[in-house]
Amino acid sequence: MLLAYILINTEIGDEEKVYNALTNMEGVVETHIVYGVYDIVAKVRAEDTEKLRTIVENIRKKAGLRSTLTLIVTK
Repeated sequence: MLLAYILINTEIGDEEKVYNALTNMEGVVETHIVYGVYDIVAKVRAEDTEKLRTIVENIRKKAGLRSTLTLIVTK
């Protein structure tokens, strides 16, 4: 089982919209709106790298999302 954190920048004012869309997505375990360089942090679980890739691609397609940075947990 893979665990990853996805750091997300949204368009200004779209934080809630993106947050709500992510909370219902398959593979997304936790979602938090945060202050700082990024607007949202999402915790994702996947069975393998292929499934993780699919989840990340689906997240990146969300309207109002500007950019992502994926951190895959190794230990």
